[in-house]
Amino acid sequence: MSIHSSFRSGGLAAKHRNVLNRLERLEKLEEAERWNSAESGLFGLPKVRSIKVAMKKKKKKEEDGEGSEGEAKK
Repeated sequence: MSIHSSFRSGGLAAKHRNVLNRLERLEKLEEAERWNSAESGLFGLPKVRSIKVAMKKKKKKEEDGEGSEGEAKK
């Protein structure tokens, strides 16, 4: 019997999550210089957006080259 996909733990690190834990929120706020540990407390933290970055697939250069050569020969 196979394992259900929801029980697999292999790709959890690469999976996009909408909700961040407190430490992840603090790291993002420190990078954006919106939080200082000396001045601010842990309560009342500002919201942090979690944006998934999608990469566009690159077209093969061979396909572009063949099309232009075929038009030039005619």
